[in-house]
Amino acid sequence: CGGVAAAAVALAPAPALADWDSVKLPPLDPDPKRCERGYVGNTIGQANAVSDKTLDIRFCDFKGGDLKAKTLSGALMSKSNFQGANLQEAVLTKVYAVDSDFSGADFTSSVLDRGAFMGATFKGANFYNAVITGANFEGADLTGASFEDALIGGQDAKRLCANPTLVGDSRLDVGCRD
Repeated sequence: CGGVAAAAVALAPAPALADWDSVKLPPLDPDPKRCERGYVGNTIGQANAVSDKTLDIRFCDFKGGDLKAKTLSGALMSKSNFQGANLQEAVLTKVYAVDSDFSGADFTSSVLDRGAFMGATFKGANFYNAVITGANFEGADLTGASFEDALIGGQDAKRLCANPTLVGDSRLDVGCRD
């Protein structure tokens, strides 16, 4: 039954930006190797969060980890540590990464699509050439993050520009007009 509930959260259409507060997450996966699955990613490899099992990497420590080119679509990854992690070319579609720490993480050429990153920390993160669409960074700390050559949707840029921690060159990279 827990697997069905987890699949329902991962496979359901992404809630509207204002609806994330109503998301009910399934119980934490009891698999003792659930954190290690983050280094494998979703085995089916679907970018639209379709998988045989929900990737539950909540509360896991990936500090300095190599997650290059991993498909993490549909992953439940809230309150996890990704400080300094290599997320180059990773696919983070429909992820739930609320309150995670991505300080110094490298998202070069990654896809962040329709993900929930509210309250997450991205201090000094690198989004060079990343694709950012439909993602919610409300309340995220973007201090010192670099968005050079990132492809950012128009509405996403507006929301990012409203974030008070996005300052200096980061605002220019995103395309803020003020």
